[in-house]
Amino acid sequence: MKKTVKTAKYIYWEKGDMLLGYFLEYPDYWTQGSSLDDLKEHLRDLYADLTGGQIPGIRKVDELVVL
Repeated sequence: MKKTVKTAKYIYWEKGDMLLGYFLEYPDYWTQGSSLDDLKEHLRDLYADLTGGQIPGIRKVDELVVL
């Protein structure tokens, strides 16, 4: 069985000695890491929580076509 690769865009920046980041789709939910690899690991965990029903009342960003 072939495994599907999923991607999610995220924003990150440096603040002091930490990196902060969040997913474009979920801008209310931030995480941090001591390095880019550490931040990515925390982002993966956060994504699993956000999409796995671990966090109630999740707010998302979406797009609407208006004419």
